[in-house]
Amino acid sequence: MDTEHGPMRLVRRVFPKNPDFFDLLRAQSKGAVASLELLVEFMESDGDPDFGARVKDNEIAASAMKEASMNALNAAFSTPMDREELYRAISSLHRLTTYARTTVREMEVLRVAPDAHTIRMASLLLEGARALDEGYGKLEHETAMAEGLADRARISERRVEKEYRKALAELFDPAEDVRRLESLDGPTGPAAYAMVMDVFKRREVYRHLSNAGDRVARAGDTLHDIVVKLV
Repeated sequence: MDTEHGPMRLVRRVFPKNPDFFDLLRAQSKGAVASLELLVEFMESDGDPDFGARVKDNEIAASAMKEASMNALNAAFSTPMDREELYRAISSLHRLTTYARTTVREMEVLRVAPDAHTIRMASLLLEGARALDEGYGKLEHETAMAEGLADRARISERRVEKEYRKALAELFDPAEDVRRLESLDGPTGPAAYAMVMDVFKRREVYRHLSNAGDRVARAGDTLHDIVVKLV
């Protein structure tokens, strides 16, 4: 039974109770971790379609969560931190789930199988997402500690970039290309063309994963900016 009367009842109707934005951000960060865990499993399973489908399903759920979060942000009378930074945090975390899905889709369309480099890059992305999730978990009550976790997420991007350059160096190694051509039997024209196409398709996948690392770094920047203003 509603026993609230007078001015307070009007206030409750005009300014409904704010959602817990700290919990909201943690839920978003957990969604990013889940997507990248599935991406690692997809890579380690040699591109098992079941894991690929789960990556896509998780992104759909994360998109619904993002929409609900944005609606809550737009409807909130007040927020515990700057609205623009909340928007950036929600968006940057969601982009990680999007990159997990588009990585799977790109590999399927290009028919590129996972290799040691894609496994390594996906694992490093997951490390960054886990650092972000831990950081958002500490944001409300152990705010200062979240800054170091934001830095850890940004470091993961540099490690992804290092692996990306290593992958390219191996991919465009002339000596290895010659060795592969010399190992072919019969006419080498079609096989050489297929090999060249595989090189360029694989480079696209590597670059996509490198770009995902940039997104992890941006999410780390956003967490860092929030911490600086809260402490």
